[in-house]
Amino acid sequence: MTRIFVHERGATREVTAIDPAWLKPGSGVTVWADFVEPTEAEGRMLSEVFGFHDLAVESALQREPHPKIESYGDYLYLVFHGINFHAPEHTFETHDTDFFLGASFLVTVHDGRRRSIAHVTELCERTAHILAEGPVALLHRIVDTMVDHYRPEADELEERLEEIEKSVIEENHEGLMGDILAVKRDISMLRRIVVPQRDAVGRLARREFDIVNQEMAYRFRDVYDQFARMAEDAIVFQDRVTGILDAHLASVSNRLADVSRLLAVIATLFGPLTVITGLFGMNVPLPSLVGEGTAQFWEIVAVMVLASAGMYAWFKKSGWL
Repeated sequence: MTRIFVHERGATREVTAIDPAWLKPGSGVTVWADFVEPTEAEGRMLSEVFGFHDLAVESALQREPHPKIESYGDYLYLVFHGINFHAPEHTFETHDTDFFLGASFLVTVHDGRRRSIAHVTELCERTAHILAEGPVALLHRIVDTMVDHYRPEADELEERLEEIEKSVIEENHEGLMGDILAVKRDISMLRRIVVPQRDAVGRLARREFDIVNQEMAYRFRDVYDQFARMAEDAIVFQDRVTGILDAHLASVSNRLADVSRLLAVIATLFGPLTVITGLFGMNVPLPSLVGEGTAQFWEIVAVMVLASAGMYAWFKKSGWL
């Protein structure tokens, strides 16, 4: 599905086809073409109508895992990612949005699940000034809305991290390992997306491209600052989850050591019993105990109990139990 908005002579309207004259620099027209899950025919439109490079079009029609900016002369190809954290399922997702930015147009390609684009689309339907500021301002508005959605998602991820941290301290059962590794993977994904995205926005803020004027550079600096804070948060989250994992592994190791110590004590307590039964079980003449028959049996049992009790008291006094 494709939606095309055109701003001309102070008015914004939605059209079904693009006049190639609108795309020329200095045309006085601003065009926003939003491609949602583009078909093969719509993909050809990117090449034939807009004249985009085949490599850029191919990349836009596929999932691009890394944010980036590439210059193709008269236009820029940009990839930015939105995020979505599903707390009930404990899953963290990123979705890429591809942009083609020219002097008089902005083209967006995505899978239809972009809250930022849906929000800006609603604004375009209600007011004309959204497109009146030009395609660069429109790009800034979409990216700024996108980064605004990062904070609540990151907060949910932090809450999940705090829940796991509390569980490690209070319960620390073996099932926590899967939860820790899952949130560690989500944090790594967040960092892998935010850091390159910060750098890409930084290039716009530094005006590395002529299409970005000074006023837009100021606006992109604010977006850059937000991404920079998110990148710092991701680093802090990474350190925290590493500490949680170390604490969990240390706790598991301590429990294993406690079990090993208990088994060692039990084996040691049975040591005197084994020696005594082995000694009196030898098929050679041995000194007799007091009494005869059954009495001697109970005397041997008493010796074994006293030996084990003495060793137990020694272990207790030494702090081994």
